[in-house]
Amino acid sequence: MSGISGYAFDNTSEHAGGRFDALESCYDPVSFARLADLGVGPGMRCLELGGGGGSVAVWLADRVGPTGSVLVTDIEPRWMDGLPGRANLRVIRHDIGAEELPEGGFDLIHARLVLLHVSERNAALDRLVRALRPGGLLVLDEFDCGWIPVLASPSPGSAELFEKTHEAVMGIITAAGADMRWGAHAYAALRRAGLTDVASATYAESWRGGSPGARLHQINIRQLGGRLVEEGLTEEQLEQCLRLLDDPGFAVNSYPLITTWGVRP
Repeated sequence: MSGISGYAFDNTSEHAGGRFDALESCYDPVSFARLADLGVGPGMRCLELGGGGGSVAVWLADRVGPTGSVLVTDIEPRWMDGLPGRANLRVIRHDIGAEELPEGGFDLIHARLVLLHVSERNAALDRLVRALRPGGLLVLDEFDCGWIPVLASPSPGSAELFEKTHEAVMGIITAAGADMRWGAHAYAALRRAGLTDVASATYAESWRGGSPGARLHQINIRQLGGRLVEEGLTEEQLEQCLRLLDDPGFAVNSYPLITTWGVRP
């Protein structure tokens, strides 16, 4: 999503695949369960926005079956080149931060960790609402990065090191136009956009050193390494933090994933 309003991460880099793998490992079971509970089923016309590695799109295609369809978009769709073939699944390049969508055509639109990175996210949200058919369902999975307490630290100062590094990472992403509390803001935004039956549910867990969630932090730190040094961290501090995230004696709360949904009247 490097073209989305100054998105801080370059999804053409080697780090992107690892980020998608970590996110899928941590959050695919949550997204799949939420979508199933919300009634995604045969015959539905679906849009998967910002598809990343494509795992949610494949799940949707299997769920809606041959009478349904899935359009999956991303500004860098090459990470979906190896998806298993599905006759009801189509991949296109698209930037929701700048480009319109076909209006009134979708029964379901799902996006995970997309709008928090779009600086003009309310305009993007309006595009998504217009793309729903009347009665269609919009489902957003978004982080609230404001609450990730360290749960266990293996040595004095390690919690402070992680917190300092993470604060610098959040500063860079925010400066690029992201709203790192968007998960908490989405409920009100969906109501302002005119959706009805708006509701939300939150998922969080512990991430130990060496876990997929800890790898997500490592990938972000590695990709932003040079900019983190510019923000005042030293190379030694970054290496210490990367080693800390491999230590099973370290644990941090995951980013809460807040799923918010609503219906177009």
